[in-house]
Amino acid sequence: MRMFDSVLVANRGEIAVRVIRALQAMGIRSVAVYSDADADALHVRLADTAVRIGPAAARESYLSIPRIIDAALSAGAQAIHPGYGFLAENTEFARACAEAGLVFVGPPADAIDAMGDKIRAKLTVQAAGVPVVPGRTQAGMSDDDLVEASLEVGFPVLLKPSAGGGGKGMRLVHAESELRDAIESARREARGSFGDDTLLIERFITNPRHIEIQVLADAHGNVIHLGERECSLQRRHQKIIEEAPSPFLSAETREAMGQAAVEAARSVGYVGAGTVEFIVDGASGDYFFMEMNTRLQVEHPVTEMVTGVDLVEWQLRVAAGETLDLDVSLSGHSVEARIYAEDPARNFLPTGGRVLALREPTDVRVDSALRVGLVVGSDYDPMLAKVIAHGRTRAEALRKLDAALGRMVLLGVTTNIPFLRALLRDPDVRAGALDTGLVERKLDSLVSAEVPESVYVAAGLERSLVPHGDDPWDQLGGWRVGEHAWATWRINDVDVRVRGDEVVVGSGDPVRSRAFLDGDDLVVGTRRYAVARDGDVLWLGADGHSWALTEAEFLVGALGAAGGSAGPVKSPMPGTVLVVRASAGDSVTAGQALFVVEAMKMEHTVTAPVDGVLTEVQVQAGQQVALDQPLAVVVPHEE
Repeated sequence: MRMFDSVLVANRGEIAVRVIRALQAMGIRSVAVYSDADADALHVRLADTAVRIGPAAARESYLSIPRIIDAALSAGAQAIHPGYGFLAENTEFARACAEAGLVFVGPPADAIDAMGDKIRAKLTVQAAGVPVVPGRTQAGMSDDDLVEASLEVGFPVLLKPSAGGGGKGMRLVHAESELRDAIESARREARGSFGDDTLLIERFITNPRHIEIQVLADAHGNVIHLGERECSLQRRHQKIIEEAPSPFLSAETREAMGQAAVEAARSVGYVGAGTVEFIVDGASGDYFFMEMNTRLQVEHPVTEMVTGVDLVEWQLRVAAGETLDLDVSLSGHSVEARIYAEDPARNFLPTGGRVLALREPTDVRVDSALRVGLVVGSDYDPMLAKVIAHGRTRAEALRKLDAALGRMVLLGVTTNIPFLRALLRDPDVRAGALDTGLVERKLDSLVSAEVPESVYVAAGLERSLVPHGDDPWDQLGGWRVGEHAWATWRINDVDVRVRGDEVVVGSGDPVRSRAFLDGDDLVVGTRRYAVARDGDVLWLGADGHSWALTEAEFLVGALGAAGGSAGPVKSPMPGTVLVVRASAGDSVTAGQALFVVEAMKMEHTVTAPVDGVLTEVQVQAGQQVALDQPLAVVVPHEE
């Protein structure tokens, strides 16, 4: 076969941009698809042509097989690259492409089917001699079966959906008393994410490292591996920072795991790029097959950086019938950080907003679909970009990545960048002493919701320097005959007073600091802040951090009908109310589950803040809610 002339990219965000850039480099015409939410997205702007496929809801656009196929045929594409997520591991989609005369840039449908079902996958690779995690992998287990299996395996256990991946529907259960609620929640999330609520159960390895092997196979029987990636730094069972090679593996273990991965791929007749994931006991070094991702991985750039192999290019070459002729060797070290629209200080709950200012580092690799004006909503996954650094040594790569994140400016959306920098500087991370529970254990020391006093100083000085509005009474600071007066603003419920170069934050002492504007930046002393405004919200950014500072008038008045001690119940994230578990008038106890809110395929249970009576319920199942939107009010019994 000759190389394709035109390829449709059935995805969005940074992976769509990544694939389109590869197509451009190979001289292949690119076709983008987009939902109404993405009409002006970067991948749409970059592609040679773009086709609308439906409204914002993924099930009516990016997950609609007929609409994707129709878009490819109408645009004259010969092949479809699925990226990752959405339809990338969907057997019906791979078969629909073949039936329509389109080449699916991925493995055969039978291989997706075999590895997409975790139960079948474990049985298949076990027959090929690959070690698997102890557990029960029977199809169609009932809730009672899962409880019985958990008691057999012994706690802690890991509930996992048989279909899909990415940590969706996965639950770690420490005791029998938690099990049935976890099963219910895992089934609901798995059903919503993959259309299949089948669960399996595995022993939870208590000192686990997550290490995966990149494989590449052609249609002529050749299968190779390209080394491993260490993916142990995770939150909510989803990766945050990945690196290649692993600081844990010896050359002998690397080769043994690589050959096990090759045999796992051979066992299902694999073709294309794929990843075999292993859980490795950090104490013994024993490794067990977890699953195979039959697609390109989010973290594929670190493998590309240490091998010099363009995996997307080889996906296309293999799909076009070419034979693998690669001689793979590893050079240096690479580390990747995923930038998410989420708030680590609020247990990594998704955020959103409009990108007001953006500066991406230019001396490292950045895979991104960000642009100024982009609206980050709750329709899709919260990952925004990836920053990837390469160095001669692991220490050099870590330093480069940390420095690059410090130069990144992203205002208008709260992200995890400060958390990533703290994680990269953690002593255990620097030493390579990793496991999948590290982030959870150290979370309190890695995040902070506090706004530094220096930021309030900068905000007060910015308010004095920059005219806001046309009314002369709103301009600059206070003034009276013979002297400057103090000008006072309420910023994030903190009083900030400014007089000339003096600033008082709250009840603190005056601080002297000179400030001036330099282009779009505010320079305060020796520190430079990026600045952007969105109505009455001032965004400041420095060293990878960003702060949203809301200005408000002094508010005096009643606390509200519910009373000063009432417990408001608010939505922790923008999303959809899935479940309402209580009604107005119900007596509730602190910690009792009241609502389940879902956003970006993530569920969060909202609980009662105090013991009392639920005096009002302000939402219903299926309703869209905003961040911190009131859901209900709980009044303590004594009131």
